[in-house]
Amino acid sequence: MPSSESRQVRLNILIPKEMRDRLAEVSAMQDMKMSALVRESIIEKINQLEKEQLQEDMRLAYEGLAEENTRFSEEFRFVDAEHLD
Repeated sequence: MPSSESRQVRLNILIPKEMRDRLAEVSAMQDMKMSALVRESIIEKINQLEKEQLQEDMRLAYEGLAEENTRFSEEFRFVDAEHLD
């Protein structure tokens, strides 16, 4: 059974001519087909966006934990002070 990576579909997009010309130049410099360069670029962008989303999710989770820890510490502030004498 073929893997999901080996199954490819055609995607038609419209881009400005100047972008297509630049894509042709860069793909020639890299000795790559334009479709391979576009595929790599899409993968890199998706990975970047997923990483940014994960970082934001982690930041929000850590902020939530910090608030919870602060509340928890405040609740036990007086309990800790009882044994200082």
